[in-house]
Amino acid sequence: MMADSNELYESVLCVKSEVHVYRIPPRASNRGYRAADWKLDEPAWSGRMKITAKGNIAYIKLEDKNTGELFAQAPVDQYPGVIVEAVTDSSRYFVIRIEDGNGRHAFIGIGFADRGDSFDFNVSLQDHFKWVKQESEFAKQEASQDLGPKLDLGFKEGQTIKINIGNIKKKESSGAVKSRPVGGGFLPPPPGVKGGALSPPAAQSNAGMLLDWGDSGPVSGAPPSQDSWGDFTAAGSGSDQDSGQSGWVQF
Repeated sequence: MMADSNELYESVLCVKSEVHVYRIPPRASNRGYRAADWKLDEPAWSGRMKITAKGNIAYIKLEDKNTGELFAQAPVDQYPGVIVEAVTDSSRYFVIRIEDGNGRHAFIGIGFADRGDSFDFNVSLQDHFKWVKQESEFAKQEASQDLGPKLDLGFKEGQTIKINIGNIKKKESSGAVKSRPVGGGFLPPPPGVKGGALSPPAAQSNAGMLLDWGDSGPVSGAPPSQDSWGDFTAAGSGSDQDSGQSGWVQF
């Protein structure tokens, strides 16, 4: 619901320190107003101009420079329109329709000495009514949404939902790390090694010793006490009786 106009906040859109007011002759045709037809060197009044906005309405106020007393004002409900009209022969002059609050109105001419002031005057009114148009469109959209059927997205009593997570299972199975087979191609640890495992240097030296061993016997330079083939030789040189007792078989 729209708030009462007396409760709306009045904002200031533009202030110009100097504006001139002119009496204009009646327009004889629809060809538009011409500032050249006015007595531009004899303004009827000069003062300050202020543009304010209250709700959708913009107010062009002509005030005394020193006292701020209101000389005249023009309520603007749309722009461009009949309330504010640019002249055909200059960008610094406009015709506005002023009202006295009692139903009476009159058309007067206003002009700015600086072209930048007339540009700000024009843009301030344009921006305000762009905002009014946007607010009107937003209000229409909200009204149409309120009148339309509302979607009930809540679950009814006893209603369930099923979620397919097959893709997640497939991803987990395909990404599983395969366990490495026991042994991994390494030689079993020799007897007497604590913990049943060799450190990497020991494993490498043991493997190297086995690879360097040939049919001719142990690697040259190996100490006699480490000659494992000596046990087989001793076992083969014994008697049959000794072989039966010791469990060795002679080759």
